[in-house]
Amino acid sequence: MPPSAGQSTAMLAIETIRLTKNYRVGFWKTGSQRALDSLDLRIETGEVFGLLGPNGAGKTTTLKIFFRLVFPTSGAARILGRELDDRALHQRLGYLPENPYFYDHLTAKEFLNHAGRLFGIGKDDLRRRVNHLLEQAGLAESRNVPLRKFSKGMVQRLGIAQALINDPEVVFLDEPMSGLDPLGRREVRDLVLQLREEKRTVFFSTHILSDAETLCDRVAILNRGKLQGCGDLREILRLGVSTTELVLENPAHGFLEEIRPCVVSLIRTGERVRLGIRGETSIPQVLEAALRHKARIISLNPVKMSLEDYFLAQVSPAETREPAATAGTGNR
Repeated sequence: MPPSAGQSTAMLAIETIRLTKNYRVGFWKTGSQRALDSLDLRIETGEVFGLLGPNGAGKTTTLKIFFRLVFPTSGAARILGRELDDRALHQRLGYLPENPYFYDHLTAKEFLNHAGRLFGIGKDDLRRRVNHLLEQAGLAESRNVPLRKFSKGMVQRLGIAQALINDPEVVFLDEPMSGLDPLGRREVRDLVLQLREEKRTVFFSTHILSDAETLCDRVAILNRGKLQGCGDLREILRLGVSTTELVLENPAHGFLEEIRPCVVSLIRTGERVRLGIRGETSIPQVLEAALRHKARIISLNPVKMSLEDYFLAQVSPAETREPAATAGTGNR
C-alpha cells in the first residue's frame, strides 16, 4: 500500500550514489560512451520527481538501471532502502517503459488480468483491482476492446494501469507524454495527479517541460549523462526573478538617458516603451525618475523565470559549466 499522509518519510524512496554507466560502442565494441556520469539523486517518499533532459541525456538509462535491464559500470542505487538485486523489492514497484507495446489481440481487461497473474495476485483481489484501474484510467467502457483499436493515449493510460496492478509504493514512468496529442497528454497528466493524491512516489522522465512544471514537486536536469541542476521546482522559479518589466507611454528622451544604467533591455512599440530593470534595488530610482519626468506608467511586473528558461540555462552550453550545480533547496 502507498504510505499514508501521516507516515514517516525518513527513508528515501530512491537514492543513487555516483551512478555511472558506460556503453561499449564501435564495430568491435572497443570504444566506450558514457551515458551516465556520477549521478547523485535523493528522492523522498510521496513526492513527484521529474528527471528532465534532451534526448540522449541518460534518462532512460537511469530507469533501466533501476529495473536491472542494464547494469551500472560503477556507483550504486537503492529503492525503498533496498539494493536493486532484491527480488522482493520489485513487487513494490510499478514501471511504464517508453513507447510500450502490448499484445494487441488482447482486450484491456485481459491484458490487466495477465499482468496481475504475473504478480501472483489472487483471483478475487485481481478482479477488484482490474475493475478499479480501468475506472481510474478512464477505460471502463473500453474494457472489452482489443488493444489494436486503442489510440496512443489509451495505450499510455493502460500502461499506467498495468504499472499499478501490484499496488506499488513507487511508480516509474519513462517519457509518459511522448508522442501524445494534447488530449492524450491531459489524460495521462490527470492520472499522475491522482497518484500524487494517493501519496505514492512518482519518478518520471520527460523532455516536455510544461508537464513537469504542472506535476513535479522537484526536478533534476540531466545533460549528456551529467546532473546539471536539482531542486524544489517552486523554489527554482521563485528565485528566478531576474528583472522587472516597466511599461511606459511616450517617455521623454531625457528620462531614458538618465535611467539607462539601470536597464537591461528596452523595446519600443509605437508610443509604448518596455524597460527591463536590472535588480530590485534599481526600481525606486527608475520610478522616481519616471514621476519626475511626468512619464505615464502603464504597468510594473516582475519577470519570473520559467522552467524552460532554467532548463535551457542548464543544458546549453553544458561543456562550459561544472556539473551538478544545485538550485532552490538543492538535492536533498
